[in-house]
Amino acid sequence: MSTIKTVRIYAKEQPAGYRILVDRLWPRGIKKEAANLDEWVKDLAPSRELRTWFKHDPARYQDFRQYYLEELADNPDWPLFVGHLRDLLAKGDVLFLYAAKDEDHNQAVVLKEAAEAAFPKLA
Repeated sequence: MSTIKTVRIYAKEQPAGYRILVDRLWPRGIKKEAANLDEWVKDLAPSRELRTWFKHDPARYQDFRQYYLEELADNPDWPLFVGHLRDLLAKGDVLFLYAAKDEDHNQAVVLKEAAEAAFPKLA
């Protein structure tokens, strides 16, 4: 069964799958050719204001998570992305790539949670 995986774009080991960058900003030090992306969904990433407020502080993660889920719910691109993601998962694994150092407290984790909630049979 196909799954969504969160993967740090700087990780040496990169699993196979459809590669989607889920950051609003391009990751430092990564050349576009080397990233080997299939897609970049910067319009679904957290807003600049939310990102600036969060500062990747684990103490703020639960609030960040809630605010980001609210942003996604209000984003007109979200339903289209969910449908697109469903089609992609029918073909294989999907990788949500991110640059944050903290693997447990970042937007890719929240985005994966939201996507899996949109179609629970894949969770």
